[in-house]
Amino acid sequence: MSEKFPRSPYDAINGLVYFPRMLDKIRIHAEGALPPGYEEHLGHGFDLRCLTFLGVKYEDVRKLVLAGESDEAVLEWCHEHGRGPTVDEIEIWSGFMMKRGWRDDASERIAFRLKEAGLEHRAPEAATMFDFIDIDEKRTPPDFTKWEQPRVK
Repeated sequence: MSEKFPRSPYDAINGLVYFPRMLDKIRIHAEGALPPGYEEHLGHGFDLRCLTFLGVKYEDVRKLVLAGESDEAVLEWCHEHGRGPTVDEIEIWSGFMMKRGWRDDASERIAFRLKEAGLEHRAPEAATMFDFIDIDEKRTPPDFTKWEQPRVK
């Protein structure tokens, strides 16, 4: 079976980034089409950050996904059985996740991952971990330069 990539980490449901990607990884893994190296991160890394934010366990989410529940139904279940974050909390968490690696302690990890993947030439496009993931999976990251303030000389 050929490999499939999950959705971009920038994809969101009800404002919550990354969540659709995590569900895709569960589905693609069940199909046996998850690329090598992804399986070891199921329920860990950014998956774990998302699960912790929602206050739910990976196995519970996995069971719902494998039972054929829609993304919306799984998220609704998470809100009912987890901590049920507010709209503002989701906005703050999503904003943090979209910027992870930009001017923080994960910046060096991006440089390492680019080199490891032979993608150093794409470094100017990879300001965040989400950018790196998109580049690594042959997508073009969103252009957020319009949000950046001009440098004062």
